[in-house]
Amino acid sequence: MNFFNRNRVESYTLNELLVVLVIIGILVIMSLPVLLPLISKTRSVEAKQNLKHLHSLQKAYFYEFSKYSGELEQVGFQQDDLVTDSEEGTANYVIEIVNHSPSGFTGRATAVVDFDGDGTFNVWEINEKGTLNEVTKD
Repeated sequence: MNFFNRNRVESYTLNELLVVLVIIGILVIMSLPVLLPLISKTRSVEAKQNLKHLHSLQKAYFYEFSKYSGELEQVGFQQDDLVTDSEEGTANYVIEIVNHSPSGFTGRATAVVDFDGDGTFNVWEINEKGTLNEVTKD
C-alpha cells in the first residue's frame, strides 16, 4: 500500500485555474465600455452637490446683502484639495463663480480629470434659480 496515494486530496490543476482566470479577465475587458459611462455619471454627483451647496450659500448671502457675490470666500465656500494638486486631494472638480450681478450668478464646476480618457472634461453650471445644467459631457 502506498502512503502517498492514501492521503491524496482532490484539487484543481494549475491549468484549470489559469483557464478560469483568463475567462474572468475576458469578461472584465468586455464589461469596461459599459461601465465607463456609469463611472463618469457617479463622478458628476460631486459637481452637482458642490454647486447646490454654492447655490444655498449664495442665497443666504443674497438674503443678507441683497446681492449675489462674485467670490467664493465671501459666501463661505471652501474648495477641497484637488486630486491633481496633492496626494491628499479628493476633489475632481474646480468650483468657481463665472458671472455675477446684483440679481443673479452662474457657478461652474469644471472637472480636472478626464474620466473616460477622450480629452473632454466634464463641466456643470448652476444659476441663481438653482437650475443645474451639464454644459460639457464627458
